Amino acid sequence: MVNYMSTKEAAALWGIGDRQVANLCKNGDIPGAVKQGRSWMIPADAKKPADKRIKTGEYIQSAKPATLPLPIGISDYRLASSSYYYIDKTLMIKDFLDERPMVSLFTRPRRFGKTLNMDMLRVFFEKSEEDTSAYFKNKKIWACGKYYRDFQGKYPVIYVTFKDVKCDSWEDTYDLICQILRNEVQRHRELLNSDRISTYDKKYLEEVLEGSASESDMAMVFLNLSRMLHTHYETAPIIIIDEYDTPIQQGHTLGYYDKVIGFMRNLFSGGLKDNPHLSFGFLTGILRVAKESIFSGLNNITINSILDNKYSSYFGFTPDEVKEMASYYGVPEKYDEICEWYDGYRFGKSEIFNPWSVINYFNSGCEPKAFWLSTGSNEIIGEVIAQADQDIYEKLTSLVSGKTIVSYVDTSVIYPQIKQNPSAIYSFLLVAGYLNAVKVDSSFGDDYMCELALPNKEISFVYRKEILQKLNNIIPQSTVIAVQEAIYSGDGQRIQKLIHDLLLQSVSCFDTVGENFYHGFMLGLCTMLSGSYTTSNRESGEGRYDIQILPKTPVLPGILIELKAEKHCSQEKLEQLAGTALEQINSRKYEVDMVARGVSVIFKYGVAFSGKNVVVAVG
Repeated sequence: MVNYMSTKEAAALWGIGDRQVANLCKNGDIPGAVKQGRSWMIPADAKKPADKRIKTGEYIQSAKPATLPLPIGISDYRLASSSYYYIDKTLMIKDFLDERPMVSLFTRPRRFGKTLNMDMLRVFFEKSEEDTSAYFKNKKIWACGKYYRDFQGKYPVIYVTFKDVKCDSWEDTYDLICQILRNEVQRHRELLNSDRISTYDKKYLEEVLEGSASESDMAMVFLNLSRMLHTHYETAPIIIIDEYDTPIQQGHTLGYYDKVIGFMRNLFSGGLKDNPHLSFGFLTGILRVAKESIFSGLNNITINSILDNKYSSYFGFTPDEVKEMASYYGVPEKYDEICEWYDGYRFGKSEIFNPWSVINYFNSGCEPKAFWLSTGSNEIIGEVIAQADQDIYEKLTSLVSGKTIVSYVDTSVIYPQIKQNPSAIYSFLLVAGYLNAVKVDSSFGDDYMCELALPNKEISFVYRKEILQKLNNIIPQSTVIAVQEAIYSGDGQRIQKLIHDLLLQSVSCFDTVGENFYHGFMLGLCTMLSGSYTTSNRESGEGRYDIQILPKTPVLPGILIELKAEKHCSQEKLEQLAGTALEQINSRKYEVDMVARGVSVIFKYGVAFSGKNVVVAVG
């Protein structure tokens, strides 16, 4: 016969509240518990369920394989640090504790370790019934001294991540955000049984958990939950919000930007602005979004952007860390290739590699690919191209050709500015990881004048793919493939015919041909041929040519294009203009630069267009 005990007896035995025991029974966490009337009866030999917030030692293993597996997609610090190859970033905790700002915002590109670092902070600081120091005793932070160790496991923590909130509508976005908030409230269900929490507050928590709370009540979850945790534990909690701007970016892309901004503003302000029940706050994201007043009046926030030196080495891998990793996996000779593909970022004064791509590179047998391309939306590049004017086309052309540009950078750029302010494009591309600041000359408050470039081969591939997709109406994919085949096979005559046909086809894509055609065509050519050619429009010989397509090896043919345009031209006039353009290439000796570089075969095109009509003279 089974002996039972009441919830009150179990509560006394386990040292927790009567209501908490009842909730454990209700949630099926106590095997064998049965309900009799309104009361739960629990097997007398039942064991107290483990604290689900953190289970110390869950991933600690006594024996480890000779070579640790790679942490692909692992954002759980306990698992990553104990069962996978883990690059120790725990000194980030020391740097924080040395300064202890009230609220810290870290802005970094996607897949640069933000979520893993935030979970590391959670595990380090969170108060738990178990001893979580096991995950730090062999890490750098533990060797820093007793002062830092005394912070470990001392705070209640509110932790949410919005990294997967990528919905098509505001309604679905709101539902998913509410579910994330409910899950966090459920993680702190000990409050429902606390003698220190009022009946009114417990009712609020129950409404949140049941899904019956209003939108305004959901917007107060951070404020109310932090207040109750402070009351229950007599220690103000830490609030950690990971990837806070993912729903905002999605809202911008899909047209519900204002709605998501309105809700997030109330949610964050309640938890972070003048909240007496807050010890510290941490946020991560791609953008700062300060100008949206999403952190309106929040004067206790410290911004740590990619241009700041603080914390610069904690997101992404440093050269020494990559060298050590390559040696560990037995391929130290691959370091130069890793640099070529995945290095090139500079955060503050630190040289940084893309961690996601480096890990996947080792996992794929050291075969270089554009791993970062598939980790999120690159639609912003398409939006840039759609809004591009002459200056943007020229700068994108320079970037894809491997050159640098100089631009003013506003680190608090916001999504709507991409359409409203063309200069904001480069700021966004920089903070989102599509550009690198080669040189930062000066600061204007929070803004900078930067020399910008594409970081590496991987990002160059991303640009080429996105640009070609957006310019597909100018340069069909079939033509791209045909031109590339002709280049790699060294078939000069086929290249000549394809470029000739391409010029004829491209002009017909525009209702009114003008500068947009010229720059769009040039950008498309640059993108299409960037593996074997560079393009430019600068002075050579006795003048400035329109387009030069210079082969990277003199074995391939060079290409010069001169454009002429007039309105309402007859066919005869167009033929004359095309001849004049071709003659200009010859008379002004535009080919001297190529000849000096050893290029022996040079194709010359004089192109005249009027509306959708075009004539190409070949020399």
